[in-house]
Amino acid sequence: MSVSQAGSDDRFPAPVFKDTVLAPLFEGAKSTFVDAFRRIDRAHCVMLHETGILTDAQAGAIAKALADIEKSLDLKSIPYTGEVEDLFFLIEHALRERLDPDVAGRLHTGRSRNDIDHTIFKIVLKERIDTHLAKMRALLDTTIAKATAETGTLVVAYTHGQPAQPTTFGHYLAAYIEILIADIERLIAARAVVDQSSMGAGAITTTGFPLDRGRMAELLGFARIRQNSYGCIAAADYVTAPYSALRLSMLHLGRIVQDFQYWSGFEVGQLHVPDGFVQISSIMPQKRNPVPIEHTRLLASLAAGRAETAVSIVHNTPFTDMNDIEGEVQAACHAAFVDAGRATDLLAGLIRAVRINAARVSANLDRSCATITELADSVVREEGLSFRQAHEIAAATARAVVAAGSSLAASYAPFAEAFRHAAGRPAKMDEARFRTVVSPENFVAVRKRPGGPAPEPMREALAGYRAQAAAFSKQASDIAKRESAQAEALDTTFNRLAARG
Repeated sequence: MSVSQAGSDDRFPAPVFKDTVLAPLFEGAKSTFVDAFRRIDRAHCVMLHETGILTDAQAGAIAKALADIEKSLDLKSIPYTGEVEDLFFLIEHALRERLDPDVAGRLHTGRSRNDIDHTIFKIVLKERIDTHLAKMRALLDTTIAKATAETGTLVVAYTHGQPAQPTTFGHYLAAYIEILIADIERLIAARAVVDQSSMGAGAITTTGFPLDRGRMAELLGFARIRQNSYGCIAAADYVTAPYSALRLSMLHLGRIVQDFQYWSGFEVGQLHVPDGFVQISSIMPQKRNPVPIEHTRLLASLAAGRAETAVSIVHNTPFTDMNDIEGEVQAACHAAFVDAGRATDLLAGLIRAVRINAARVSANLDRSCATITELADSVVREEGLSFRQAHEIAAATARAVVAAGSSLAASYAPFAEAFRHAAGRPAKMDEARFRTVVSPENFVAVRKRPGGPAPEPMREALAGYRAQAAAFSKQASDIAKRESAQAEALDTTFNRLAARG
């Protein structure tokens, strides 16, 4: 290091600190946090006036100067020079240029960059959460509509990668609907953690000035204050809660995407992906590649990874105000919501578009003996045997069908022989009844218990899902109306002050 470089390190900011930390933070603040910071300045000015900490003249002058800064200061064109440390000091410098320094300096009464920063991050994070919750609600509505339309559409359900039992596409989607509802609830609960204002906490312990923390929260569109002032600047749960919820939702979304990938494979083929979602091979003309399924999985994985980054950064950090969860982390991890939104939109589009290949479903059900469980159940109910005996009869029938490469529906003879061998008498069930019992339609129709795929429980379940979706929409609408009214009140009160100045 040269003597000249050493000397420059004695003046703030040191060049390497400026280039690697301060300048990137300044650029990030300009692109992400300016509007939130302006709202805090406006609200703090109003609150200080309402509590009598600022006189009419002081508040009016400050409000007028802030309004002028908003209009005339083109932040996007301002490079970072190191003359001021960050955006906060840039605005404060601009305020001092327009006002007597004594008046300009009064705006910062009772507050710190600590409570300002955490409140800014919460304001911006709430916006990201709200945007994504809207996408999740749209996916929920789409999936409910598809499940309703597909309650009678048979599919093969798999366990351990093997054909297991028939169900309906509507029943399958309903399982994801319940997970999606829980994912939305988790993100709503996390939003409630974010929706607590830190303003008034000061650096750590509040202040001796008679600030009105509740009024400040109201002006900024928060539901309430975060009670403990230390927690306002030290607690990181407003970061870990939403990103944990987001990560879980992407993990869950990725599982249904995996099934779509498998179901659309040539060997299974029970899910048809329309041409709008298919890319062709550049060399193999027979290929239909449903790559949007892969892109959905990729985007979900990217979102989950970015969300995990936000959570992991907090691991083993001290319980205090720290840079580990501030500007750079906030801005970088917002990309998790971008990726998650793309994945959510793409899955909604796929769910709307895909359809079930009934012929392939029928063939796969038939050759896999997937309805054999109902044969055993029916033998118990209609023949009076124990389930263990019935299970052995059904197993012997299935082995004979597979060995012969035949169809279960056309295999009454192996069943009759297996029954006679196990029960010591002929079966009461004739061939016509046997065909009905082993049909996939019967398999679904008799499963009427709550949560089953039969029409009755599906109608009840779907009605509940629609009611929950409507409740989510109403809750979001109510919050949006409240926050819009709070924003309008801030603008009205602030503009009235600025007019006095």
